[in-house]
Amino acid sequence: MKMITAIINRKDGNRVCNELTKANFVFTKIATSGGFLKQGNVTVLMGVDDALVDSAVKIIRDNSATREERVPSVTFDETHSAAYAVSGVMVGGATVFVSDVVYYDKF
Repeated sequence: MKMITAIINRKDGNRVCNELTKANFVFTKIATSGGFLKQGNVTVLMGVDDALVDSAVKIIRDNSATREERVPSVTFDETHSAAYAVSGVMVGGATVFVSDVVYYDKF
């Protein structure tokens, strides 16, 4: 058995969870935040039989997308004058960890 921990951008979280449910995966969904822009994420925890890991990861991959987010930035020159700009930062997608489960019990 494996434990899949998937940190998914909030914009993709519902789509990923819907597709995992359609494929009969059971999981726990937790609202989380973090990363460079401190934006919201969804963390999904799943105990999965070894033979189903690839299928679960494929669903997560197929339903998570990276996108460019426009964020304001401020820079200062040598005279300490501020210059304001908007730059693009890639966000989204998913980070997936697959770990061995040493012990499992459900009661």
